[in-house]
Amino acid sequence: MKVLVPVKRVLDYNVKVRVKSDQSGVDLANVKMSMNPFDEISVEQAVRMQEAGEATETIVVSIGPDKAQETIRTALAMGIDRGIHVKTDAEVEPLAVAKILKAIVEGESPDLVILGKQAIDDDSNQTGQMLGALLDWPQATFANTMVKDGDSLTVGREVDGGIQTVKVSLPAIVTTDLRLNEPRYASLPNIMKAKRKTIEAKTPEDYDVDITPRLTTVKVAEPAGRTAGVKVADAAELVAKLKDEGVI
Repeated sequence: MKVLVPVKRVLDYNVKVRVKSDQSGVDLANVKMSMNPFDEISVEQAVRMQEAGEATETIVVSIGPDKAQETIRTALAMGIDRGIHVKTDAEVEPLAVAKILKAIVEGESPDLVILGKQAIDDDSNQTGQMLGALLDWPQATFANTMVKDGDSLTVGREVDGGIQTVKVSLPAIVTTDLRLNEPRYASLPNIMKAKRKTIEAKTPEDYDVDITPRLTTVKVAEPAGRTAGVKVADAAELVAKLKDEGVI
């Protein structure tokens, strides 16, 4: 079984987000970037499936600028076999990403695509679902558990009421949630080995995909600061204050 794992280079989750002075977007100058945390989980899952003998080959793909190769190398150091870098300096929206991934899937013929449920920069939570629709493949989103059973996968999905268990036939799309696994740290020997692994260079034009944005960012602003809390003497005063401030 061949597994394809898309990953995205995003602002590191430990970094405080700063908005540009003109409010045109997030300031990414001289800040640490890393692999999207949900994508780390999908990479770990693919590597575990290969270690268990369930996957014969794993491929990582990333769409972005030259520095996206660093993200690909991280996945290779975690155990992925080879990479594909679709180079573009433009901002690529989820639909364009899904179209590029569809073309890659048609060329590579994987049996399973595992990707993070969302990226922490735009929080769109769209790419996996769009890819499933474009390919007309079954999908299991927000995976909490995954068990391969012959030509199908049994997936526990995190939903509002708890865990929903679904069974999908392969080929399929799975998007990962936080509790699926604990991603490993790449060891120094594996980091050195990753430098010798193959990364194929592509562009959106190679897949005949138009990545022209369909959305325009009008304004980006920081959230309003929290106001100080107040103490109330009893429940009656609390209810009265909530009513006066229009909360209830």
